[in-house]
Amino acid sequence: MTAAEVSLSLRDSGIDASRVRYGATWYRVLYRTTDSAGAPTTASQLVVLPHTRRASLPVVSWLHGTTVHRDEVASVNPASNDRRAALLFASTGRAVSAPDYVGLGRGEGFHPYGDPAATVSAAVDGLRAARALARGTGRDLVREVQISGFSQGGPATMLVGRALQEEGRDPYFRAGALAPVSGPFELSAFEAAAADDAVDHAPLYLAYFATAWNRVYGLYGAPAEAFRAPYDQRIEELFDGRHSARDLMEALPATSRELFTPAFLDRIRKPDGELARRLRVLDRTCDWRPDVPVHLFHGSGDQDVVFAHARHCVAQLERNRADHVLTDVGAVDHNTSVKRALPLVVDFFDRRRS
Repeated sequence: MTAAEVSLSLRDSGIDASRVRYGATWYRVLYRTTDSAGAPTTASQLVVLPHTRRASLPVVSWLHGTTVHRDEVASVNPASNDRRAALLFASTGRAVSAPDYVGLGRGEGFHPYGDPAATVSAAVDGLRAARALARGTGRDLVREVQISGFSQGGPATMLVGRALQEEGRDPYFRAGALAPVSGPFELSAFEAAAADDAVDHAPLYLAYFATAWNRVYGLYGAPAEAFRAPYDQRIEELFDGRHSARDLMEALPATSRELFTPAFLDRIRKPDGELARRLRVLDRTCDWRPDVPVHLFHGSGDQDVVFAHARHCVAQLERNRADHVLTDVGAVDHNTSVKRALPLVVDFFDRRRS
C-alpha cells in the first residue's frame, strides 16, 4: 500500500492520518506457538513492514481487543480497525507484529479469551516470526519493542511487557515502551459488573468469558449450570468463533439476568477457589515496576470498560514507583477511544524512538 492508500484507509475509519509518512507491505504469517496449557499449536498474525531503506527497524507489538469471530482479526479482515492500527504504526517507519492470538485468524483450536499464558506466547512468538520475516527482506528488528493494545489488549500489553522484562521470555527482545488503551485492568470487577448488567454489552462479554474459560479451566459441568433455558442449548455453538458480535447480540437476551442462572451470577460476583485465583492474576497486570515508561489512554465516557480500570492500573504502578502517565481521550465510547488514542500512542513512541 502507498502512503496515500494508508491515509485513505485511516481517514475512512475516523483515525487521524496526519502522522502517515510511508507506504507499507503487509503479510499474513503463520507461526509456531503454544496454547494455554503449553502445548504446541499454530497461530496467525499480521506483520507490516514500512517502505523505508532503514536496515534496522523499530518494532511495535499491537495487541487487539475482544474479537468473537475468528475472521474479524487484522491478518484476515482488511476493514479491521486492528489492520488500520498496524498500518498507522508501519506508516511511521516501524515494523509491526499484530498477533491474532491463539484460536483466532488462521490459527488452530479455540480462543482462550484473555488467558495470560496463551496471550504472552502468541505475542512473543509472533515477534520472533516477524523478525524472521524481516530478515528475509534484508532487514532486522531492534531489540526494544514498543507494545500497545486496546481493551483485552490493554492488560495484554502489561503481561507481555512484564514477560520480556522480568521473565526473559526471549533472548533478544525486551520492552521499550508500554501504551495500553482502555483496558479492563481489574477483571474480577469487570465480570462482576457484567453480572449486574452495569456495563454495555454485558451478556456478550460475560458469555464469551464463561464459555472460553470453561474450555480452559472448567467453570461448569454442563451449560445448564450457568445458562438459563433455552440459551443453554445453543450457547457453546454460538461462541464457536464463527458468529459475529452482531449475530451474538441478536441471539442473546438484553441482560445477563435473563441469560445466566442466579447461582452462576452469584459465583461471578463473589468468586472463590480456582476462579478467584485466576482472576486475581488479571487484576494485577499492572502490579510491577516496568523499567520503561507506561502511558495509559482511556476514555472517560467509556461504558464498556469504565475509566475506573485505568485508575486501578495507575494505583498499582504508583505503588511500585513506576514511570507512568494517564491520558483521558475524552467523553467517548469504547471503540472511539482507541481511534482517539492511536495518534497519541504514535507520538509517545516517537519520543522513545531508537
